[in-house]
Amino acid sequence: MTKTQRQHRINELIEREVISTAAQIVGRLNAEGIAATQATVTRDLQELGTVKIRDEHGTRRIVVGGASLSSPAPLDHLRRMMGEWVVSVESSVNLVVVRTPPGCAHVVASALDRSVLEGVLGSVAGDDTILVIASEARGGERLAHEFRALAGIDESVITSMKGTSHG
Repeated sequence: MTKTQRQHRINELIEREVISTAAQIVGRLNAEGIAATQATVTRDLQELGTVKIRDEHGTRRIVVGGASLSSPAPLDHLRRMMGEWVVSVESSVNLVVVRTPPGCAHVVASALDRSVLEGVLGSVAGDDTILVIASEARGGERLAHEFRALAGIDESVITSMKGTSHG
C-alpha cells in the first residue's frame, strides 16, 4: 500500500468513525491488514491537516481541518505539501492550475485552503488538478510564481518550455 493510499484510508476512517488517537487508527489499519506504525500514522495525520476537536456531544475526535474548525496552517506546511506533491503550476488572468500525481490534489488543496494565503479566494480540487482563484489584486501569474517557489519548481525551465512550444 502506498503512502497516498494509506492516507486516503485514514481519511475515510476519521470521517466515518469517532477516533481520538493515532493508536486507534493503527489498530483499525492493522485489523484490515495494513501495516503502519504510530509514528507513521501521526505524520499522516499532520500531512492530512487533521485537528482534534470536541464534537457537538463533547466527544474528542480527530477530523480533517476545515476553515471553521482549525487554525490556519503555517506556510511551512504548505511548502512541504507543495514540494512533495506539485508537479506543475500554470496561470491565466486570475486562475491558477496546479497539477499533482493522480489522487493527490486533495492533500495539496487542503493545505492551500488552510494556509489562508492573501489573495486566494478559493480552490477546487479534482483527482490530480486544483483550480485556484486569485483575487484581481493578486492575479494568477503572481500567485502561480509564488506557488512555483513554494513547490521548488524551477521557473527557468518553464520559461524555456514556453519559448520552444511556439517554434
